[in-house]
Formats: sequence, structure tokens, C-alpha cells
Amino acid sequence: MLSITRCLHLSQLLLHPALPPKFPYPFLGELELMGAVRSALRPKIVDMSSKQAKFVENTVASNKVVIFSKTYCPYCTMAKEPFRKLNVEATIIELDGNPEGNEIQEVLGEITGARTVPRVFIDGKFIGGGTDIKRMFETGALQKYFQ
Repeated sequence: MLSITRCLHLSQLLLHPALPPKFPYPFLGELELMGAVRSALRPKIVDMSSKQAKFVENTVASNKVVIFSKTYCPYCTMAKEPFRKLNVEATIIELDGNPEGNEIQEVLGEITGARTVPRVFIDGKFIGGGTDIKRMFETGALQKYFQ
């Protein structure tokens, strides 16, 4: 059996009296959804005096190398590998196993300018993410931190 569906152009819909005119993308026409989209784009306010912010600050200050990571993230694995090859002990904070991981990630976003993981710190300074660490290792720049 053959079924034929008739498609109308938007101009035909607007002229058809039985169909109310609609914005071409109905989900964008809903004010509640527009408000939700607008609020999702609004930057979050991060409390830099929170216990999560203090945790990040103390962890970064008291360890030579700190990697904020997620266990399943390939870029995190990429960031950890050079330290393993150099026999450098790194403090690794796995955010996906931490009940406060999302809040810690928000703090990291505020400090470093991005929420993505990994976030790697050496000597209290933000160094970069997975590709940054890999590139530094390949060029010998990473090794200079440990000589």
C-alpha cells in the first residue's frame, strides 16, 4: 500500500484558515522554553568561598602536580600518561567519583576559564588540558618542571 503525505510550504500554512500561524520552529516560539534557553546561557555565579573552592585551592597549593580528571575521559588519560612516563607523582582528583565533583568543576571553570577536564596544575599554576600536556611532553617543556 502506498501512502502519500502532502507537505505544505510555510506560506501555505499561514494562508490556511484552519491552521493557526506558527513560528517555523515551534519549540523556539514557546516563551517558557526561550526563558530556559536564555537562563542556560547566563553564566553561573560560583561561590569562591565555598568548601569546594577551598578544596581546590588547598589541593593545588599543597601538591607539585594536580590533575582534575574523570575516569572515562580519553583526554584525562592523555594528560596522566606523560607523568607516568616521567615517574612523576601526580595527585589525581577523579571528579566523576566525587559527590561534589560538579561543584568542583564549576570552581575549576572559574579559575581556569573552562570547565572541561582534565585541568592540570604544576607548582600551583594552571598548565592546561590533555593536548597541552601531551604537546609539552613531546617538546620537552614538561620535563623542565622536574629537573
